[in-house]
Amino acid sequence: MTRKQKRSVVIFGALGVLALAVALVLSALGEQVTFFRTPSDLMAGSEDNSGRMRLGGLVVVGSVDNSAGNQVKFSVEDVNHEIEVVYAGILPDLFREGQGIIAEGTLSADGIFLADTVLAKHDETYMPREVAESLKEQGFWKGDEQQ
Repeated sequence: MTRKQKRSVVIFGALGVLALAVALVLSALGEQVTFFRTPSDLMAGSEDNSGRMRLGGLVVVGSVDNSAGNQVKFSVEDVNHEIEVVYAGILPDLFREGQGIIAEGTLSADGIFLADTVLAKHDETYMPREVAESLKEQGFWKGDEQQ
């Protein structure tokens, strides 16, 4: 092989290894993606609601039921719709009715969101960005514009 051919083989080999590494990274990231949905998005059913996702909205006042041991049931709403959420575990200390939360989990076939993680706001002015944007689009939440 000539010097030019050897250089070409090394360059194409390096590009092949780089392409393989990029493909593996993108494949791994694709499996870890959790899409954000609001109750209205889930009720519309226009998107694929299978797999892991994040549900955001406001906890409906009077909907929290923790009478079943460590399993808690509550509803999350935006302006138009509400979804029942079932969470097995201890809720964050700052969780309360009427506040914005994000729950991570899956949607069951009967329309109940099965959460394995619940995130609550950490101070008086915080609202998860996705929840705030969704509520602002619907004209429901008028919080501080600075986040």
